[in-house]
Amino acid sequence: MKAKSLFLILFSLFLANTLFAQSIDSTLVRIETADGNEFVGKIVKEDASQLVLETTNLGQLTIKKADIKSRELVQAEQLKDGKLWFSNPQSTRYFWAPNGYGLKAGEAYYQNIYVLWNQFTFGITDNFSLGGGIIPTFLFSGPTPVFATAKFSIPIEKDKLNLGAGTIVGTIIGEDVGAFGLVYGLSTFGSPDNNVSVGFAYGFADGEWANSPLINVSGLFRIASRGYFITENYFVHGDGESLLIMGLGGRWIIKKAALDFIFGIPIGADMDSFVAVPLIGFTIPFGNKK
Repeated sequence: MKAKSLFLILFSLFLANTLFAQSIDSTLVRIETADGNEFVGKIVKEDASQLVLETTNLGQLTIKKADIKSRELVQAEQLKDGKLWFSNPQSTRYFWAPNGYGLKAGEAYYQNIYVLWNQFTFGITDNFSLGGGIIPTFLFSGPTPVFATAKFSIPIEKDKLNLGAGTIVGTIIGEDVGAFGLVYGLSTFGSPDNNVSVGFAYGFADGEWANSPLINVSGLFRIASRGYFITENYFVHGDGESLLIMGLGGRWIIKKAALDFIFGIPIGADMDSFVAVPLIGFTIPFGNKK
């Protein structure tokens, strides 16, 4: 074999090996084993029966594929000091109020608040989602509220500004009432992990609209690998009276679900005592993520 041909073959093998190694080295994965352990690192070697994972704190680990329960790619920015900061499982809203971020096509989630509030929302396109829900008081032989939602999300600048607009429309089955609900528009400043939203909404019932808007200012801030601080605040003025409802709470990530908790604190001129109403809910995302 000519020296030139041999050199080309060796160089090609070296180049292929280098590119392959770089492609593996740049891929971070989270692996959950059948016994409940989780490991994050870079795959440095893999065959049909096992893989070798390079981790920050434990070095190289050999894991049998038969012991792997789940495996998913993670972004490098999710690792901080060797610890995985889980992605926000409910990045499109706060405790209840929406923000300017939207579901992608094929994504969906189920939200439950205090057992009674049950809502499903589906991403129809990357910028439009539809949902619906029920408060099943028929279980107690009572009239049953049902509702539908729609939301447009318009990204203006990635991780800096998103606009949103939508509506929630409901009625009560078993009662002689018409449709009621609200329409809203809002602006969200920041990333899915740290943002503030300012929004306005007008309510309606039986064909009549409210004379003044409901103003909402909400914020979500990442404070730990699994935790967020949430504030959700509403201000309404009408008939010469004003009411502010402050919400202070948080979000805790459990696996891929979100557990939300918040205290609602009404503040008004006629209130002579402090009241804090605790609320708790959870969100389970599902569907196809891009």
